[in-house]
Amino acid sequence: MQPHERFARNLKQARQAQHRTQEGLGHAAGLHPTEVGRLERGDREPRLSTIVRLARALDLTAADLVDGVK
Repeated sequence: MQPHERFARNLKQARQAQHRTQEGLGHAAGLHPTEVGRLERGDREPRLSTIVRLARALDLTAADLVDGVK
């Protein structure tokens, strides 16, 4: 599994565990919901700043979102 694919899975699981929509997460993180969807599908490799913004919006650490990335 590629690093961005593992991130995608972690992101989607974290969002769903909090019962949030892509739109809600995007709004909280200052991202367009379409971007959240692309990241969750693994269509895009996230920038570090994007990982941090998403982690803050989910009240997680960036390390939580990249857990298992090798």
